[in-house]
Amino acid sequence: MTMNEFPEICRIAREDEPAILALNNEHARELSWLDAERLSFLLGQAFHARRIGRLEAFLMTFDQTADYDSPNYLWFRERYPRFVYVDRVVVAKSARGKGHARRLYADLFAGAARSGHEVVTCEVNSEPPNPASDAFHAALGFREVGEAAIHGGTKSVRYFACPITSAGV
Repeated sequence: MTMNEFPEICRIAREDEPAILALNNEHARELSWLDAERLSFLLGQAFHARRIGRLEAFLMTFDQTADYDSPNYLWFRERYPRFVYVDRVVVAKSARGKGHARRLYADLFAGAARSGHEVVTCEVNSEPPNPASDAFHAALGFREVGEAAIHGGTKSVRYFACPITSAGV
């Protein structure tokens, strides 16, 4: 498959929200459960929110100006004056292995660079573990910058950052 055969990357629109919500909640263990109202609010705060195809994958990010109460986002806001935080990236099971996550990140890094950002950040679960996400982010050049136990200690995360200039996308 050539790059021209890949489905288009598009901004997430209001009419996409029901499908985004369903795909998100299929992966609530790795992400977090959302209801329709919370998803709409978050998309309104997003710096960069994109989908591939009808909904093979999606990505939602925030920069330092977002009104967002996630403990992971707040960890970065306390430490970085300017950043883009990847809150969630999901690839539908039927679309895995097609390079969609890498394409979404490449699109994000290009948009972040155009906006004058220098670093993209994210967190990856350490408990419960997410080895696929660990490997993916390491391959892109993300490096661990911290860790935390959240939600009363029921979840542990590691924080990662990648300078836009050294991203392997």
